[in-house]
Amino acid sequence: MQRKHKIGVVAAALFLMMIAAALLFRTSGEGYLTLRNGNTGQIYARYSLPKDHRFSVGFVHSVNKSPVTDIYEIKNGSIYVEQTIYYGFGAGVQTELGPGQTLTYGEDGSMIISGFDKEIQPLSYFVGTVSDHILTIGGKEISLRDLCGRNSLVTFVYEPH
Repeated sequence: MQRKHKIGVVAAALFLMMIAAALLFRTSGEGYLTLRNGNTGQIYARYSLPKDHRFSVGFVHSVNKSPVTDIYEIKNGSIYVEQTIYYGFGAGVQTELGPGQTLTYGEDGSMIISGFDKEIQPLSYFVGTVSDHILTIGGKEISLRDLCGRNSLVTFVYEPH
């Protein structure tokens, strides 16, 4: 009887260790940044992206006609906005700082607002007709106009492996 008990205890311990290892791998490993058609759910692309890594979407603002870059980070299995970089004030561009936010100036004259740390669910963009939206991920620049088409509603989702 004691031998069966020891085997049961060892089997239970191994089972718990396997579950713990699987959870650790899932929460510390990579996932995918998936771009979907916001209307149909069709997958446009999937990019391998480790948690705690950043990606950005850059575009020319439709009203004030200056470049804007939104920077996002994967945290807690979700997409968080962290920074916005822009070059001119105007309609649709942040003009006041919120709690915990800071404004700094880049050497190129850019205005960098940091400290958002806000989960964005879902993150969506309408791909521009006049100017493109550019996804920068893992050192690559991807034209959302080429990938998804003009006027497409693109939804970004982080999915664990």
